[in-house]
Amino acid sequence: MKLLNSKGLLIATTLLASVYTTNASADTADGLNVLVTSADHQTQLMAMVLSMQTIKAHNKKVNVLLCGPAGDLALKATETPKLKPQNVSPTMLLKKIMGMGASVEVCPLYLPNADKTTNELMDGITVAKPPKIAANLLNKDFQNLSY
Repeated sequence: MKLLNSKGLLIATTLLASVYTTNASADTADGLNVLVTSADHQTQLMAMVLSMQTIKAHNKKVNVLLCGPAGDLALKATETPKLKPQNVSPTMLLKKIMGMGASVEVCPLYLPNADKTTNELMDGITVAKPPKIAANLLNKDFQNLSY
């Protein structure tokens, strides 16, 4: 019986240490890298909501990379639908997080393959440089999310 209690104590201690380490890691992260590729507006909006909360509630840095169909969000001409329950759109929140200091870039493959130019990008959005993006994604002080 004593062996079983020791095993139980060992398991409980390991789980507690795991939870503590995970929470400590999240609290000490410098920010968030958010890679958005989805054309789905709900998915895009959730990426923007979590980005905004990262800046607003946690005072952390956010880097957003828009690729593939999500690259359309970077265009001045793009208007996405307002979604419930807050009646905001992905483009509305994208502009808001940019105003809060988020860095937003579009994948370098997006513009030439969408027959678009840098003149069509919203002010403040630039074309990503792969070495910089790779460094951001490998930065252990940032959490990475992909949508």
